[in-house]
Amino acid sequence: MNNSEKISFLDSSGKPIRAHGGCILFHQGFYYWYGEDREGDTYIRCYKSEDLTSWIDCGPVITSTTPKKNMFSYMTDGLTNCKGGKVNLERPKVIYNKQSGMFIMYVHYENGIDYLEAAIGVAFSFFPDKNFIYLGHYRPFGYMSRDCTLFVDDDQSAYFISASNDNLDLMIYKLSDDYLEIDSRVNTLFKGLSREAPALIKQGGIYYLFTSGCTGWFPNQCMFSFSSSIEGEWSELIKIGDINTFHSQPAFIIRLNGSVYYVGDVWGGYNWDSIKGFDYERSTYLLLSIKLNGKETAFKLTKTKMTRKI
Repeated sequence: MNNSEKISFLDSSGKPIRAHGGCILFHQGFYYWYGEDREGDTYIRCYKSEDLTSWIDCGPVITSTTPKKNMFSYMTDGLTNCKGGKVNLERPKVIYNKQSGMFIMYVHYENGIDYLEAAIGVAFSFFPDKNFIYLGHYRPFGYMSRDCTLFVDDDQSAYFISASNDNLDLMIYKLSDDYLEIDSRVNTLFKGLSREAPALIKQGGIYYLFTSGCTGWFPNQCMFSFSSSIEGEWSELIKIGDINTFHSQPAFIIRLNGSVYYVGDVWGGYNWDSIKGFDYERSTYLLLSIKLNGKETAFKLTKTKMTRKI
């Protein structure tokens, strides 16, 4: 990559990238950016790039007509709801299983009618940018699950982290060896503190977990916690950035050329219309450099140097 501090937020045709709440996965020379797209019958869209500045739109990878395979006997299936409308698939995260050769996607599933489903949706493909099959949705061990992320550790063990208990707690689950199922619940963090939008990275043997507060579309103070063991004790929550995290909410943390970057969603853009209020279609992204150093962890550069508005 020529300039890791200038990830483009436009695709190769000049259109805004529609990939909110998502992740970037590097595989065989390409970066794949997955994220939420609410246009038409699309749920999740994928883009790919060799340099993070020229993004090819690979098109939707999950739509309301994506093929389905009932893997979970306890799931309620469906990519449309009982009224024939769209459901909500949010916070899509994709990881690669080296042993099976599969790309595994986890999302936060809601039925599109109310916000009470609070479930995990799972899909897989043998290709990074097409042919995903939806396996259904469910609650892990009966627990609610909303904002979520995935993390693959150095030994290839994988973890799923999500907001639970009406967003009061954050739970960490270990995945099965094939990453397709929840194997066990291994930790519960920040009990009663209402943290969501988890984003996790590991550096120097230390895990850093970034989260936001729960204020709907309104941005709030990002905080982080760190630990030497994902299943062990974590530090107290520590504030980072300003009171609204430069108008953003964590989407994911990425390491590029030895440096670490925060990518956040700027929901509704930087300036909400005084009459119309929040407009999802004006949402954009924010890129910030992070210096990871335990309690001294900090954003190194301001948004004016690191972001590109669209």
